Amino acid sequence: PGRASATSRWRAARGVHPVKAGRLVALLGAACLAAPVLAVDFRSVEAPAAILYDAPSTKGKALYIVRQYTPLEVVVRLEGMIKVRDAEGTLAWLEAKQLSERRMLVVTAARAEIRQADKAEAAVLAELDKWVAVEFIEPAAPGWAKVRHRDGVTGFVRATQVWGL
Repeated sequence: PGRASATSRWRAARGVHPVKAGRLVALLGAACLAAPVLAVDFRSVEAPAAILYDAPSTKGKALYIVRQYTPLEVVVRLEGMIKVRDAEGTLAWLEAKQLSERRMLVVTAARAEIRQADKAEAAVLAELDKWVAVEFIEPAAPGWAKVRHRDGVTGFVRATQVWGL
């Protein structure tokens, strides 16, 4: 009882009321549930190669070229140009017509394994070097993604070994 009354006195002195605090927590929780979920939009380069620019125009400074199937995260769309982020975090612009909705992933680990099942002990079907692109088929068990290599090998890769999810 002495402790509870000391806590009550502390709360009262600071204007903290258990009922009001509970309502505030409930309100904040409801607001978080009502907030829109931001989905990440990934696309891949459709053309054999695409030029990335420093500005939303082909008259901007050409920064670098990315090859076909490179996954890019869409950040902003602006009149035929799209601002994207690559696997290294670089932001740049490219023409919207250069992108496809085909979902690709790129290996960011030194080496990644495509496994027969979404389990660490599953048989290895293929080993992939860094920067190799694979097609994303579908999510799998937590921490895994089902992918297909251009050679036809289909299996599962660890999410920590790729970028584009």
